[in-house]
Amino acid sequence: MLGRVNHVAIAVPDLAAATAAYRDTLGATVSAPQALPGHGVTVVFVELPNTKIELLQPLGTDSPIAAFLEKSPSGGMHHICYEVGDILVARDQLIRGGARVLGNGQPKIGAHGKPVLFLHPKDFFGTLIELEQA
Repeated sequence: MLGRVNHVAIAVPDLAAATAAYRDTLGATVSAPQALPGHGVTVVFVELPNTKIELLQPLGTDSPIAAFLEKSPSGGMHHICYEVGDILVARDQLIRGGARVLGNGQPKIGAHGKPVLFLHPKDFFGTLIELEQA
């Protein structure tokens, strides 16, 4: 079911500072910020040869990232995103296996313009998992 790792997401309290650290200190190529109101975040992507790092900043106080940063004010790893061949087939297979899909179970469009779903971290050893249609 799982394909390649699409990205690892890191919640940050200051997107500009995090962007500068990855770009200027680590020498990475970093995308322009992209606001995703439907997900409550502003993101940038750090391009790597084999995957991406997504830096997330809350977009408003009701953002799930705001709640995450309240518990971890310095930021930290938020989720890992895996690609799947067919997100609806993957969702149905996971539900049959007992996994919980967050939200209403219907995919939303993510930062790459593709359908995404999130899986409950309690079902995956404390790790929030995002699935993205390949």
